[in-house]
Amino acid sequence: MREEIGYIPVGEAELYVEDVGPLDGPALLVLHGGPGGNCYALREGLGDYLEGFRVVYFDQRGSGRSLELPPDPRLFTLDALVEDALLLAEALGIGRFRLLAHGFGALVALELLRRFPQVEGAILLGPWVSFPWLAARLAEAAGLHPLPDPEENLRAALERAEPKALFDRLMFPNPRGRLAYEWVVEGSGIVGPEAPASAFLQNGLWRLDYTPYLSPSRKPVALVVGERDGTSYPHAEEVAERLRAPIHVVPGAGHFPWIDQPEAFERAFLEALSALSLPQQGLWG
Repeated sequence: MREEIGYIPVGEAELYVEDVGPLDGPALLVLHGGPGGNCYALREGLGDYLEGFRVVYFDQRGSGRSLELPPDPRLFTLDALVEDALLLAEALGIGRFRLLAHGFGALVALELLRRFPQVEGAILLGPWVSFPWLAARLAEAAGLHPLPDPEENLRAALERAEPKALFDRLMFPNPRGRLAYEWVVEGSGIVGPEAPASAFLQNGLWRLDYTPYLSPSRKPVALVVGERDGTSYPHAEEVAERLRAPIHVVPGAGHFPWIDQPEAFERAFLEALSALSLPQQGLWG
C-alpha cells in the first residue's frame, strides 16, 4: 500500500502528515480530536475500514508530532485549523475531498463544510459541538450540579478531579474499553504539548456553542456516536436534527465505538460511508 509520511509546511505551522492509499482513490482528510490530540489512534482504529481511499491523517498545528508552536492564542483558532486543512489539501494536490472528524475535529469539519465548496461531505464521530454542554457533563462527572457559567463548571470540576479521570468517566462505558484505548495510545509514544488546549481555553473555547449555527446541510453528512459517550450523546441527536443528517447510534459504546463495539460500529460506519456516496471497498476485507 502506498504510504507517504513527512512534514508539510502550511503558513506559520508545519504539520506531521501520513498520506496513505491510492492516489486516485476518493480523498478523506481526517480531523482528530483535542484540541491538542493526534491522528495515531484514529489510523490504528479506522485504517482497516478505509482501504481503497486516499486517506490523509495529520496532526493539527502545534499538536502531536507536528512542530511545536508557542502558546500564543493568536496561533490557535478555529479559523487557523480550517485554513491549515485547506492549505494541506492544496499542497497534496487534492482538489476535492470529504472529511472524517472525531470529537473536537467536528468543529473544524463543520466550518469547512459551511464555507468551502471543495469539501463535499463529512462523517462526524462523537462530535463535540457545544462546549458549554460538555462542561456541564464534566461537572456532573465530578459529582457537581452544573452552573450557568461553563468556565465555572470546568474550573469546579477540575478542582474535584484530574482532567483524565473526568473524561474517562464520560468517554468509556467500562474499564476494558479504557484499557484497550490506553494500550493503543501508550504504544504510540506521543506526548503532545499543552499549548493548543491552553491557548483555546484563553480564546474562550468553553463558551463556544456551535449548535445554533447549524442548519440543514447541502452536502452529505452522517453522524456515528456511541450511546454511552457522555462527551457527545445525547446532544448529537440535536446536531443531527439541525443538519438533517442521519445519525447512527452504536449501542453500549463510548467515545471510541470501534473499540467498545467493533461489529456494531462497522455496520454503522458502513452506513455512514454509504450516506456520503463513497465506495465501500475494504470494509469487509
